[in-house]
Amino acid sequence: MTWLPDSLRHLRRDLLFLVLLGLAIVFAIALPGRLREWPGLVDWPTIGALTGLLVLTKGVESSGALDIAGRWLIDRTSTRRVAALGLVAATALLSMLLTNDVALFVMVPLTLSMCRIARMPATRLVVFEALAVNSGSMLTPIGNPQNLFLWQQWNNGFGAFVWTMLPLSGIALALLLALTAAAFPSSPLEVHERADDGVDRTMLLAAAVLYIPFILLADLRHVGWGLAGVLAVFLVLRRRVVASIDWGLLLTFVLMFIDLRLLAGLDAVRSFVAGLGLDQATHLYATGALASQAVSNVPAAILLAEYSHDWRVIAFGVNVGGFGLLLGSLANLIALRLLGERKAYGSFHLWSLPFFAVMGLVGWLLL
Repeated sequence: MTWLPDSLRHLRRDLLFLVLLGLAIVFAIALPGRLREWPGLVDWPTIGALTGLLVLTKGVESSGALDIAGRWLIDRTSTRRVAALGLVAATALLSMLLTNDVALFVMVPLTLSMCRIARMPATRLVVFEALAVNSGSMLTPIGNPQNLFLWQQWNNGFGAFVWTMLPLSGIALALLLALTAAAFPSSPLEVHERADDGVDRTMLLAAAVLYIPFILLADLRHVGWGLAGVLAVFLVLRRRVVASIDWGLLLTFVLMFIDLRLLAGLDAVRSFVAGLGLDQATHLYATGALASQAVSNVPAAILLAEYSHDWRVIAFGVNVGGFGLLLGSLANLIALRLLGERKAYGSFHLWSLPFFAVMGLVGWLLL
């Protein structure tokens, strides 16, 4: 099995994937007559858009350009407060453009390196970066998987999506930056000099040139052509980039579509959800935010899309639901996994739960 990409080999230790796989097996045994319907349950434009973005962002990440940019930012900060504000703001900005998980994969290792040199509290800073990706990524349809799904599902336009989410995301970012300024001291920051690595200019240029055309094709509902072009270029120039993307994540999303749409079709589930009054915006919003705490915001978005066409309220609910409990967003799990400290779970909830409560109220008022 060594020929498999790392992301697929590691699935045997991925609890979420194993739960989804187990549920799919149960459905296959209980409802064998529906097996032929499974491919039609998957939203393939969403999977295609996610695949293309993973390849492009992996190309940018692997080029080394973001690593140098991050080090440049760190080396030019004077205090811990300024460093924290810069890193949190940069993480939020990257999450808008390069998806929330990629932003974490880029920024968290840089943050840990800086914290070892400057003796800053790594746990608190990474927790704030997790809040940053949830706050920033909600702005754009490519910032996180639930937005990508909603964007592709309703074809609501890139600009229209950003304009709709701007008030919620703007308030979240403003609150987070104010909280960051209060949580980190203004004591001096001393960073040792480090040599910068080189940049793979070919990879960076390919990703930069392809990025805008791919987004435009996805927005015009031609994501298949866009994905074919991205894969063709990178298979010729840098085949290892295609092999190294998170194929396990894509497989997990395929199972999510199958499991949750089969689950949503069960009579017992339909009866329960029908009693929640999802035709009312406040009920739909609260259900999205609270359901995210139990099953994560991506499955919550997929499930609610089966019962309502109000994509704005669904987007508000599931994006606010990314705060709160650790399971609210897969980005939370990624951030703390990269940090590698068990005590971080308590610290995360110390900051995230109050932030969830405040943003839950803000989203409610903005409906």
